Amino acid sequence: MYRIVLDVMGGDYAPDAILKGAKLALSAFADLSLILTGPKDVLKNFPTSDRVEFVYTEEWIRMDEAPGEALKKKKGATIFKGLSILKEGKAQAFVSAGNSGAVVAGSIFILGRLTKVRRPAIATMLPTLKDPMVLIDAGANVDSKAYDLYQFGLMASLFLETIWGRKSPKVALLSIGEETGKGNQLVKETHNLFKTSHLNYYGNIEGKAIFKGDVDIVVCDGFIGNICLKLSEGLAETILEMLKNEVKKSYLYLFGMYLSKGALQAFKKKTDWREYGGAPLLGVKGNVIIAHGKSDPYAIKNAIRQALHFSKINLSEKLEKAILENALEEEKIGD
Repeated sequence: MYRIVLDVMGGDYAPDAILKGAKLALSAFADLSLILTGPKDVLKNFPTSDRVEFVYTEEWIRMDEAPGEALKKKKGATIFKGLSILKEGKAQAFVSAGNSGAVVAGSIFILGRLTKVRRPAIATMLPTLKDPMVLIDAGANVDSKAYDLYQFGLMASLFLETIWGRKSPKVALLSIGEETGKGNQLVKETHNLFKTSHLNYYGNIEGKAIFKGDVDIVVCDGFIGNICLKLSEGLAETILEMLKNEVKKSYLYLFGMYLSKGALQAFKKKTDWREYGGAPLLGVKGNVIIAHGKSDPYAIKNAIRQALHFSKINLSEKLEKAILENALEEEKIGD
């Protein structure tokens, strides 16, 4: 049985969506046990069983609260309680759809960074015309230095190799042009680091090429990454809405849509962020899954599924081992 800590007060639709998602997950995964952190009044009606444990706290962090202030003033908040449980070894993973800044800050402060890691980063899976790819960093770090971006690419590469078995994944650097020399100073410095590294570096990539599937990893700072993520989510939703509006204008269009219903459903499933559930925070000593703030029960169930999967394969431990082995290899090359 794998134990996952769930922050029931995190997210725009908490606690109802979180609790419903927890019920869905318990029904779907027989080897799952949940530790729910939240106020007693919120948890009192949740079905009890030997697979559910409650950790009560009356504090939680709003989505608009500053992470630093929350760390100082709300040490008993659901996010920090859950991370402390993970730190104590009483669970194998932690899931929250709450204030992502607080999750990142709390993870660094409570769990600590993996050896050799300077800055943890959020690795989000995105659909492409080929296999899903990783966008990193998707929002953990607003400001980053060149070596940080290099390390994001390294962690994502090790993540895909170690966890997904994708050999020598192609790493690309997001820029305003494919040509060498394009981009700001940060991009230029990072490009040089990647170019001289042992990673399978593809080069610069433009935003329009991300979803072609020619690369496995796209690296950028968290500010740009979060904008890319939200833009892609909004675009997929808008395309579907536009299509629905156009179809309503003609019975012939409606009939055509009926005939292509299967294809449309498959497209929706591929582009629906809820299917991915959540994104791992790579670089901290523990399996931390950050779910979307707008997660509904289905998205929460899938975030828990991700946490369960990463728990089974010991994501954090394997990643640290791979990072250390890589560091030793780089030292040998340097010698």
